[in-house]
Amino acid sequence: MDRRRFLRTLLSGATALAVAPALLRSEHAFAGDPARFAAGLREQPWLAGWKSVQSETLGPATVPLEGRLPAGFAGTLYRNGPAWTERAGFRYEHWFDGDGMVHGWRFNGDGTLSHHARMVATPKFTREQKAGRFLYPTAGTSIPDMQPIRNNDDANTANTSVTMINGRLFALSEAGSAFELDPDELTTLGPVTWRPDLAAIPFSAHPLVDRDGSMWNFGSISMMGGNGLVVWHLGRDGALASADVLETPVPGYLHSFAMTDRHLVFALIPFRYLEGKGAFFERLRFRQDQPLRVAVVDKATPSKAQWFETDFAAIYHFGDASERDGRITVRAVQHLDVEEARSPMKAAMSGDGHADVHGGKGPLRDLVLDLRSGKAQWEDTGVAGIEFPVFDARTPSRDAARLYAPIHADGSTAPYFSRIGAFDLARGRRQVHDYGRDVLVEEHLFVPWPGSTRPDDGWLVGTLLDAAKGRSGIAVLDARRVDAGPLAQAWLPYTVPLGFHGHFAAR
Repeated sequence: MDRRRFLRTLLSGATALAVAPALLRSEHAFAGDPARFAAGLREQPWLAGWKSVQSETLGPATVPLEGRLPAGFAGTLYRNGPAWTERAGFRYEHWFDGDGMVHGWRFNGDGTLSHHARMVATPKFTREQKAGRFLYPTAGTSIPDMQPIRNNDDANTANTSVTMINGRLFALSEAGSAFELDPDELTTLGPVTWRPDLAAIPFSAHPLVDRDGSMWNFGSISMMGGNGLVVWHLGRDGALASADVLETPVPGYLHSFAMTDRHLVFALIPFRYLEGKGAFFERLRFRQDQPLRVAVVDKATPSKAQWFETDFAAIYHFGDASERDGRITVRAVQHLDVEEARSPMKAAMSGDGHADVHGGKGPLRDLVLDLRSGKAQWEDTGVAGIEFPVFDARTPSRDAARLYAPIHADGSTAPYFSRIGAFDLARGRRQVHDYGRDVLVEEHLFVPWPGSTRPDDGWLVGTLLDAAKGRSGIAVLDARRVDAGPLAQAWLPYTVPLGFHGHFAAR
């Protein structure tokens, strides 16, 4: 079967699989209780990170910067995350379910910062706004009286990350199309079809930019009941270069992937479905008795892979991947509590501010793949309690990169991250800045210094939520002196829900 015909067949199968769950009616539609969450929020102010917005827009607000913004730092941090989680007395139970809101944190160059945010106007969101209730299937909560959908984009929340390709801004999720937004107004322009026969095929939330400026991504069919990945390659101009199907031996869950100069690395987490009805994550159970299957794909032949097996691991995010002497080393954050991995911060979503949460405490480990022997093994790094790792993509692919990540610390008010760290594992060095026990810390992105090509010459920019003072904020740090704390920061007069991932667009 030729490639285009295979993709058309895949699309028709994916559409049918997407429609099928929408026709199911769960026997146990356990909605969260908005009143219970509100009561928890009054007692535990840090739960504001999981509070539902009630307006399609936030801001605009302009606030002064504290400290001094470094020379050369200018642009906008775009952030995305689940924001609309309650309707008509029904609250989503799973953090991944909320409709996406994209934020623009703009550094104005005059000592001020402006913030505004807007809901992504997907078909799902706009129809549910009109109906005044939730209508369509979600990743982790059963919805009573669900309406049928034609394809994945009818249920697309566009709530996980945001990226920019050739000046065009896109909101991304795991199981549907990219939605294009106006980069200034954040208004929704609509879903993107890279080629007519690829309409609604998943374009996942963690694309990676190659050294030539082109972009790689994947679309997982396993989440919809089948096997296989679509491997996307876009040119630096944003046009589709190729879309290949990588057949997989078993279904497996994956949220992101890793890349070296030559290879893409996909790790399939084994899972099974419970019998009965319900949303994807309600029925999913990770199989710790099964191995993690890892595909190493040569960029020159995206439809073929060298397969490895290693010990089970539940992974959402990877750090860097390096390749030297026929061995690839991939850094991954493991979740030791598979139930917490299946539904991160579930207690917070329900308004339980006293639950013992184990998420965010897993180890950072090296996955070593020997391309010659076909063997794979895990190695410890000695780092634990981090998530959302990033690194300077200018680091040579032969070398291990310095990682930057939020850190979970015992004694914090919330069972979430309260510090930011820099980890140079090759030299055994780390730097940590503690924002304070009441501050919740989100992903910090690396921004290179203009004019410098030396790895780790740059800044970190990341968002915060100060629970004690009821405000959200942003901070800029020197990536080489993280322990010195923010060079500049700004605070809004309101809080915004915690999100997942972002993109910094330099001006």
